[in-house]
Amino acid sequence: MKRLFFLLITLLALCQHVVHAQSVQPDLTEKKNFTVQNRDITITKNDGKAAIHLNTGENDGVAWINNINFTAGVLEFDVKGRNMMQQSFVGIAFHGTNDSTFDIVYFRPFNFTSDDSTRRNHSVQYVLLPKYDWSYLRETFPGKYENKLTKTIEPEQWFHVKIIVSRKQIEVFVNNDDKPSLIVKPLSNNATGKIGFWVGNNSEGDFANLSIIKKT
Repeated sequence: MKRLFFLLITLLALCQHVVHAQSVQPDLTEKKNFTVQNRDITITKNDGKAAIHLNTGENDGVAWINNINFTAGVLEFDVKGRNMMQQSFVGIAFHGTNDSTFDIVYFRPFNFTSDDSTRRNHSVQYVLLPKYDWSYLRETFPGKYENKLTKTIEPEQWFHVKIIVSRKQIEVFVNNDDKPSLIVKPLSNNATGKIGFWVGNNSEGDFANLSIIKKT
C-alpha cells in the first residue's frame, strides 16, 4: 500500500510538469493572411506548397502572419538569401508587440563560406529590436549573440531552420543538425507576440514550410 501511495504521489508530481503543445500550420498561400511592413510580398505555389518572397528595400521589412501569437515552443521553416555582401539578412521575427519591437533570429548568407573566420562567426544572429541591435550586442558582448554555422551551406541555397524558444533559452539549429549553431538567453521581457518573416536593410528573401509548435 505504501508503495502504491508513493507511486501515485510521483505520478501527480510528474503531471504538474507536463508541457502542453499545440501544432500550427499557417496558411501561407494567400496574401490576405499577412500584414506586410515596408516590403512587397509575392507568393508562388508548387505542389500545394507556398514560397513567400519579400523584395529588397531600404531598412528592414517584415511579413507578419495574421492571427498567430507565439510565446514559447518550436519554429521551423526553410529560407533562402543571396550571396551579396551586406545585402542579405534573412530570418524570422517573433514576440512582436508592434512593427518596431520584436525578437529576431536571422542569418547573413554572404558570410556562410567566407575565407575570413571573423565573417563566418557572424553567420547567425539574435537581436531584440529596437534596444539591442546587432551593433550594440557585438560591441558590448562580442561573440555572445552571433556565431558560425555548424554545417557548410552555400549562400544562395535553401536551408532549413529550427528554433527552440523558451523563457530561459533560444537554440538555433540548421539543416537538421543535432548541435545548435547558436544558444542565447532571450533579451526580451515581452514573452509573447506576433510572428513574421523578416529581411534586413537592402535585403530580399524567400521563405517556405513554416511549422509552429506552441508550448504552454
